[in-house]
Amino acid sequence: MAWLLFGLLIALFIINIPVAVALGLASMLVLMVQDSVPLMVVVQKMFTSTDSFSLMAVPFFVLAGKLMETGGISQRLVDFASTIVGRFHGGLAIVSIVACMFFAAISGSAAATTAAVGAILIPAMTQRGYDKGFSTAIQAAGGTIGVMIPPSVPLILYGVIAGASIGDLFIAGIAPGMFVGITLIIVAYFISRKRGYGKGEKSSLKEIVVSFNKAILAILMPVIILGGIYGGIFTPTEASVVAVVYGLIVGLIIYREIKLKDLPEIFISSAVTSAVIMFIISCASIFGFLLTREQIPLQLSEAMLSITTNPIFIIIIINIILLIVGTFLETAAAIVILAPILVPIATAAGMDPVHFGIVMVVNLAIGMITPPVGINLFVASNIANLRLEKVIRAIVPFIIILIVDVLLLSFIPSISLFLLD
Repeated sequence: MAWLLFGLLIALFIINIPVAVALGLASMLVLMVQDSVPLMVVVQKMFTSTDSFSLMAVPFFVLAGKLMETGGISQRLVDFASTIVGRFHGGLAIVSIVACMFFAAISGSAAATTAAVGAILIPAMTQRGYDKGFSTAIQAAGGTIGVMIPPSVPLILYGVIAGASIGDLFIAGIAPGMFVGITLIIVAYFISRKRGYGKGEKSSLKEIVVSFNKAILAILMPVIILGGIYGGIFTPTEASVVAVVYGLIVGLIIYREIKLKDLPEIFISSAVTSAVIMFIISCASIFGFLLTREQIPLQLSEAMLSITTNPIFIIIIINIILLIVGTFLETAAAIVILAPILVPIATAAGMDPVHFGIVMVVNLAIGMITPPVGINLFVASNIANLRLEKVIRAIVPFIIILIVDVLLLSFIPSISLFLLD
């Protein structure tokens, strides 16, 4: 039955059926073969999988990110980042990654981070003499930080499916997100220095203070969210609602860059994005039900442990699986499918579930900048109006450093967990 389930799923992927539909359809066909399970189970599982208080955070964080993206936040963050690091070689390249780190702490989405920062910096970098492929690759790679630094939609999904604390996952994602950002900056700096991309002017203390004052409301948002969660003031789900209210006040009343006529489009766009995520979760829940019913995670765990009991090899195998799957599957679908299978294996190898959640999300983030499904590549190349193959060539060094980052995060758990100690 397991071979039939995975065979159908792969066949549907090959003929280009959307991920959510492929998951649901493959599961339904297997259930039809098994007369013992009524098809009413499909509807029940789809409903109950999304009937979750924790999952309510997903649409609210998506909406908060859209409000911040539209409300002039990204330009202020870019300006602030530019005053801090703009004077170095490849200053704008460094600015783009620093700005992505700031915006990641607001949006929770890799694509939103790439779009918000890239729309400003890709044209600016091109005008300053940076290669267009390099400029576009920087934005795509920097955008991956959007799912690492909290609030992160993939971390919420993982927490719900793996039964891990979403608050702990948020805290654990801070240091790895900053670590990845620093390594991307190092690569960007050396490439820029080698190619002679210029450095900007040094900002005065007054300019830094002015840009900080303009960006302070954006910078305060993650502080309010994480401080509120760990201060016991509200839950992660309630924090998502606070983020929406905060985004509305800042964009609509304080900055006044969101007009009342813009709200319907923002709400509709957020609803569509949330619906896609929820539909993937609901269809994948049927797939997960069949996996559990057939004891496939247990069998895979036993099979892997029979090959080797060495935790190092097990972790390396898990990373290889995640890297390959992330290349072909959208992040939300990959988490919903693989978390029930891989969490028991990772736990048996001695990994803390929270630590593994960070490793899993960072792994799958690499898939966002690798074809054929790399969403960040498509977003950045569309902004730059550049052919995808030129971006792919330029992004190879960043993919390599991200793979190194994943291995370091896998084998040095303290990078993720030291803030929880």
